[in-house]
Amino acid sequence: MVDPFATWRTALVLLLSALEYADRNAMALALRSRLSWNHLQCRGSVEIWSSNSNRDGNNGVFPLTVAPFTSNSRVSLLLALSNQVALQVQKNVQSFASEAIKYVNPRRGEARSLEEALMSVPDLETISYRVLKREKNYEVRKVESYVVAETLMPGYKGFDFYGASEGFNTLAAYLFGKNLKREEMEMTTPVLVSRIQSEGEKMEMTTPVISQQDDTGRWKMAFVMPSKYGESLPLPIDDSITIRRVPSKMTAVSVFSGFVTDDIALIKEQELRKLIESDTMLQVKDSAEAEVSQYNPPFTPPFMRRNEISLEVVPIDSS
Repeated sequence: MVDPFATWRTALVLLLSALEYADRNAMALALRSRLSWNHLQCRGSVEIWSSNSNRDGNNGVFPLTVAPFTSNSRVSLLLALSNQVALQVQKNVQSFASEAIKYVNPRRGEARSLEEALMSVPDLETISYRVLKREKNYEVRKVESYVVAETLMPGYKGFDFYGASEGFNTLAAYLFGKNLKREEMEMTTPVLVSRIQSEGEKMEMTTPVISQQDDTGRWKMAFVMPSKYGESLPLPIDDSITIRRVPSKMTAVSVFSGFVTDDIALIKEQELRKLIESDTMLQVKDSAEAEVSQYNPPFTPPFMRRNEISLEVVPIDSS
């Protein structure tokens, strides 16, 4: 059963880890400053240490001065240590919180609505693009060229559990070492699902998984390949996987949440086509097929899932 709170639990675990780490760090600071409880109870003199200096070539502490260890000096030293620990705790919590928010919603600042603000996008490499213009319910992007690995999905639906799982597992196996170099590659996002333009066309590998439907009603799924490989990607062992480069293109993109089904994909495609019809500058390319990009792992709650439907567009009268 899907756990709808898994994403938030991940964030909470990271924050608790910050507090645990800060607690350990506080003890380390106390030891490095030579300020155990016994020191604070004794009389005599004590060396006051600084943790912002370097001793013996290492980042550490060294004595600044020697002072009588009176009640006032004990309090001052304790306050100084407490302040040092508090600053370190704040730094650690902020660091872990920043990491946690990546799981919750790293792109919330770009949202155009509350629904979009709640959508979650993993902090992974994705397809490079720039936004040419934003409309109320869609935007136009200039997408850079990218490389994908793709495979034919069983059955005649792009979003049924069996077909999607088999396609995903085939591509994931290639990505994580089932290739001629036995090399593990980094995961990207999103997963792309779309119809292909012709029977013999290869699918590109992108951050999303891509599913496309061929001329016989079959679908394909694609992963975006990490950009650092360029044309030197490891060759797949599984001959059902093909690799190709997707050329740069201009696309119209609409964002939506929830789980994707074939019916929902069709509805979103029709809505996007209708929106583009009202554009006085652009039109859908004649050979364009809708492509669905899915950004999230299966355990992500529906309201936090980010999906995109896109169509290649061209200036009017140039298709």
